[in-house]
Amino acid sequence: MPSTRPVGGPRPSRSTSRRSPWRLVALAAVLVALVPTVAVAADDPDLRQTVRGDDPVVTDVKVLEGGHVDLGPTYVDGAWRFLVHDDTAKADPSKQSTWRLPDKTVFAVPDAVRLPAPDDPTYAFLGAKPGSTVWALPQTQAAGAPWVGWNTQEPRVMETIDRGMTLRLEGVQGPGRMVTYLQSGSFEEPEVLWTSAKDARQDFFVDVNTHTHANWVFTEPGVYLVRVSAIADLVDGGTATDTQVLRFAVGDGTDPQEALAAAWRGSTQAPGSTTDTAAAPTSDDGVLVTVLVVAIAALAVLLVVGAVVAVVRLRGQRRRALGGTDVA
Repeated sequence: MPSTRPVGGPRPSRSTSRRSPWRLVALAAVLVALVPTVAVAADDPDLRQTVRGDDPVVTDVKVLEGGHVDLGPTYVDGAWRFLVHDDTAKADPSKQSTWRLPDKTVFAVPDAVRLPAPDDPTYAFLGAKPGSTVWALPQTQAAGAPWVGWNTQEPRVMETIDRGMTLRLEGVQGPGRMVTYLQSGSFEEPEVLWTSAKDARQDFFVDVNTHTHANWVFTEPGVYLVRVSAIADLVDGGTATDTQVLRFAVGDGTDPQEALAAAWRGSTQAPGSTTDTAAAPTSDDGVLVTVLVVAIAALAVLLVVGAVVAVVRLRGQRRRALGGTDVA
């Protein structure tokens, strides 16, 4: 291929030509490192669903002891609200799902979901001694316990949000540690989304039209209040935010009425917890990138590395060719 450098023009310095491709590699790597937490669970046919746009908002008190439940945004009288989408009524085909108010809803965590804490350093983030009892609402549905997840599938929400929403843990009040994490398969490393061990806001991003469930683990019985904000940039340039307190009654000996009556006083840390200001990445304006950006950034790294390899090989070939023409 003919050179585009003017004949007789200056040749680029060797040091500059060698450094430039690697600067691109470094830049691409930095872009990937800046990508924040995006909660993505493995594709599961059981998670495929459609949320109706006419599911009513109910205001009665409800203790959720089992069945499918999602946290998520909807609009009430035109206002963005973060509510509990209760699918438990759908066991009866003649009934419809409802949206419930978090301050009138209790998630009952029964003794039936008690487990011994794993003797595995991978799960040290649970903050429980190996073999000690923890209460775990699992990522997959378990009989006799609420199956708690989240979705961004309400039709008006999908029409108005730009890319997705941020779920932010504002704090946890309770007698032990609470951890929310994802784990895709038995051999995948757990991905911690929220932990009360960190006295800092913790964010993760949820794409539009997403439905995910996670593991919710509690190390002690009692009442837990979990303060969460749902934040989204809107396609019209605005921002929507709503903050609610979720209520968990952990253990058969915990009265759900205590959870209903409990008042938010601020975060409490379990014994042995530490303050960590380097929690999951936060964004004051709620702007976080999605999985698509992660994929693009990773692809950019691969393309740049491939380009560098090609450039190095081409220069080697040119160097050898020029070396041959220098022989008198």
